[in-house]
Amino acid sequence: MQGNTTVVRPDFWNGKRVLLTGHTGFKGSWMSIWLKEMGADLTGFSLTPPTSPSLFDDARVAEGMRSIIGDVRDLSHLVSVFEEVKPEIVIHMAAQPLVRESYKLPVDTYAINVMGTVNLLEAVRLTPGVRSVVIVTTDKCYENREWFWGYREDEAMGGYDPYSNSKGCAELVVSSYRRSYFHPDRYAEHKVAVASARAGNVIGGGDWADDRLIPDIMRAVMEGRPVHIRSPYATRPWQHVLEPVGGYLLLAERLYTEGAAWAEGWNIGPRSDDARNVESIVRSICDNWGDGASFEIDSAPQPHEAGYLKLDISKIENRMNWHPVWRLPVTLAKTVDWYKRYTANEDPREICLSQLNDYIRDSKETLY
Repeated sequence: MQGNTTVVRPDFWNGKRVLLTGHTGFKGSWMSIWLKEMGADLTGFSLTPPTSPSLFDDARVAEGMRSIIGDVRDLSHLVSVFEEVKPEIVIHMAAQPLVRESYKLPVDTYAINVMGTVNLLEAVRLTPGVRSVVIVTTDKCYENREWFWGYREDEAMGGYDPYSNSKGCAELVVSSYRRSYFHPDRYAEHKVAVASARAGNVIGGGDWADDRLIPDIMRAVMEGRPVHIRSPYATRPWQHVLEPVGGYLLLAERLYTEGAAWAEGWNIGPRSDDARNVESIVRSICDNWGDGASFEIDSAPQPHEAGYLKLDISKIENRMNWHPVWRLPVTLAKTVDWYKRYTANEDPREICLSQLNDYIRDSKETLY
C-alpha cells in the first residue's frame, strides 16, 4: 500500500467532549496528555493512581482536564458523571490489567473488567448524545492455542488466567450491548457506534507497575542489580504505548464521523516480526542502558501465562490505513531514553511531550 499512514487529526479533537476511564493509569496518562494537546474537553474517571511513583502524578496529568476519582464498579456515580459531562466520545481504559494480580484477586479482576464494562455501557445507554465508544480490552482475550500465526478478530474469545478470561468476557459484553441496544442496522435511530480494541503488550516510559516486564527491568537497572526474568521464551507482540493510543483515537474518530461501519472488534498491534520473546527484549534493554546492566533467569515455578501470542493486524491496516510507526528497536530505545531522562531529573511531562511530538512527526513520514 502506498501513501502516508492515516494520522490522528487535532482539528477533529479540538473541543470534543471526551470521557476517558482509567486516566490515572500508565496508558490512560499518555492518552490524556495527547488529548489535552489537541484541545479536547477531557474528563477522566478513575481510581487514584495505581503505583507510586506514577506517570499521572509525575507528569501533572490532572492539569488542564477534569479529573474525577471514581470506581467503574459504582454504576450510580458513573451515570451521574455521564449526566454532568454529556460526553460525545467515550474511551474505556479502566481495568485490572495484570495477569499475576488476577491470580491473587480474581473476584476484583472480574468485577472491574467485566462489570465495569457493563456499567460503562449502561451509562452510555442512559446518556443521550454519546456518539462514539471505544472499549479497550487486550490481545489476551482470545482463546490461546499457542499458534505461530496471529489471531484475527473473528477468533474465539477465551483466556486461561482470570485476567485474560475477564477480558474475553468483556468482549462478549460489548458484543451483547452492541447487538441489543446499539445495533449497527439501527444506527440511524440511536446514533451510537461501539467498538472494541485489542492491543498487544504495551511498553514505554512512565510505567511503574509491579510484575510487568519493563518496570521490573527499569527498577533493577536503576538500582544496579541484575534483572530477574521469569519466562524468557514467552513471545509477545510488543509495541510502544503511543501506537495503540493513536489507534484508539483513530477508531474513535471513525466511529464518530462514519458510525456503524466501524462498530466492530479491532486488533491494534505491531508488525508480525516485532513479536519477540522476553529474553530478547531484556537483552536489548540492557544493551541500550549500558553501565553494566545485566539479567539472570529466575528458575522458580511461575503461574501459567501464554507462551506464544501474536496479533493479525491486517484488518485495521487494510480498512483504516493504520500502521505501526515505530519498529521494535526504536520502541526499546525510546523507552530506555524516557527512563534515563527521568533519572537525570528531567520533567516527566516534557519527556512525554517530546516523545509524542517525535511519534507524530514520524507517523506523518511513514510510507506504505
